[in-house]
Amino acid sequence: MSLTESKMLELGTRSPAFELPDTISGNQFTMDDIAGKNATVIMFICNHCPYVIHVNRELVDLANDYLPKGVGFAAISSNDVENYPQDAPGIMSVVGQALQFPFPYLYDETQEVAKQFDAACTPDFYLFDASRKLVYRGRLDENRPSSGKTPDGKELRKAIDAVLSGQEVDSKQYPSAGCNIKWKK
Repeated sequence: MSLTESKMLELGTRSPAFELPDTISGNQFTMDDIAGKNATVIMFICNHCPYVIHVNRELVDLANDYLPKGVGFAAISSNDVENYPQDAPGIMSVVGQALQFPFPYLYDETQEVAKQFDAACTPDFYLFDASRKLVYRGRLDENRPSSGKTPDGKELRKAIDAVLSGQEVDSKQYPSAGCNIKWKK
């Protein structure tokens, strides 16, 4: 595991278009399918990263709190499954079902979607407003597995609340940190 921080894609960037398979339902999803009426959260995660495992419960709580408010959610795994078989689609499905993900858990086999988002680590978070412009990117909150604290999603929640109330999202944003995305060679 190599601790890696987000690259912090430029604010204002329009959400990339994509079409990926959902490992839980077997359906294909596009950005249009996922986009919420008011905002959209895209999360790059994987099965084995301890930083993701630490926040999984908060990801479910976050989505359950904001889906009814018109915020769309999707998780994407882009890891090289040949060298990291624990992140393979079949296991993604088992993990997503066991954790009761209320959002699609998409598999980016070609890793092109991760490249379009300039994703670097797991977890890595992107919040787009209703016009699909990037207004927040980076970390969920300041908690890490070694912090001894329970994740609360405070920073991402604050950004979503700002979007929902028509306010500017604070431009002071911190990179996420976690396992690097496992790129194919």
